[in-house]
Amino acid sequence: MGAVTPVANDRENTWKALCAGQSGIRAISRFDASGQPVRIAAEVRDFDPESVLDHKRARRSARFSQLAVAAAREALADSGLVIGPDNATRVGVVVNTAVAGMGEIAGSTHVLAEAGSRKVSPYFVSSVIPNMPACEVAMDLGAHGPVTTGALACASGNYALLEARRLILAGEADVVLAGGTDSAITPVMFAGLTNMGALSTRNDDPERASRPFDADRDGFVFGEGAVIHVLESAEHARARGARPYAAVAGGALTSDAFHVSAPEPSGTYAQAAIRQALRSAGLDAADIGYICAHGTSTRANDRTETRAIRAALGRHADHVPVSSPKSMVGHLIGAAGALSVLTCALAIRDGLLPPTINLDTPDPECDLDYVPNVARPARPSAALANAFGFGGQNCVVVLQAV
Repeated sequence: MGAVTPVANDRENTWKALCAGQSGIRAISRFDASGQPVRIAAEVRDFDPESVLDHKRARRSARFSQLAVAAAREALADSGLVIGPDNATRVGVVVNTAVAGMGEIAGSTHVLAEAGSRKVSPYFVSSVIPNMPACEVAMDLGAHGPVTTGALACASGNYALLEARRLILAGEADVVLAGGTDSAITPVMFAGLTNMGALSTRNDDPERASRPFDADRDGFVFGEGAVIHVLESAEHARARGARPYAAVAGGALTSDAFHVSAPEPSGTYAQAAIRQALRSAGLDAADIGYICAHGTSTRANDRTETRAIRAALGRHADHVPVSSPKSMVGHLIGAAGALSVLTCALAIRDGLLPPTINLDTPDPECDLDYVPNVARPARPSAALANAFGFGGQNCVVVLQAV
């Protein structure tokens, strides 16, 4: 696994920060937000694209691709896999995104308006299209198997694992690098989300702004990042002596078919995704020892997710720890679900559940065990990674200890 997040630019330091309850939310530095209603974000900091790509490639690529390449390199190195002529056509890439090259689109539109069409980069289109991170990763690593991209809003990142699993089970690949990436901290994105009423306005206390399941939550914190996993068949892993973190045992997709941004209030279709995911993995509710929640820190999402978990797991819901890393890293949008998968896998590996920080006054309608404020030792044998995206896209991934 590899990660570039608002709390660290690698996997293990990201994990340490999450378990320590450290927030990566700060005042916006990517643009001048003074005078704006929302002035905080979860930015990736101290990331030098030329530490990943040479100067020319860095200039020609968008930030969401640069982050993905960095995470993919770390993931491949972590896996110990060597891609070469004998296996390159059996290695695929699935890197999903939600808002693609929004930053570069906004910047190039400004250049067009201020300086004219001849000043727009000839690499503008090829840098911002949604499939480019997957293609950049494939080019960087020499992966010649199936390369694909999906956009499922905030469910994009964990759906990549299910798509990778399908490619492997269909016999189209032995190994797939899979995950999500996004970087869109721009004035126009913040204007739109602010006018929608989706973002926290806790500008004077940014580290406490993201507070999933808390009664005083007032919206989510927009973030950026990339998380990539190396997924392979069990047979392939055994043959090369690989050290797996966990198995992707199953998963499911459903649709609310209800509203462009709001979840269906009863959680009916989110709970269906959880139940179908368990069924696909051959597990029962009682087998689940941890849930990495979507947990955005919005009024509607947190209550709906709580209802969905309760309905899907029944009485066992009272005994399952649930936590939201978004309390620390904000909402990584297309990478959020991939971070949830990472969180589940490392919780299984280390026997430690990261907390939901800033949970001081629980919402009475959010009445599960959210691991408030302090990490907790536990040994889950199976875990759920939830993600629920705009448009009502519900995706649940099941991880199991191996």
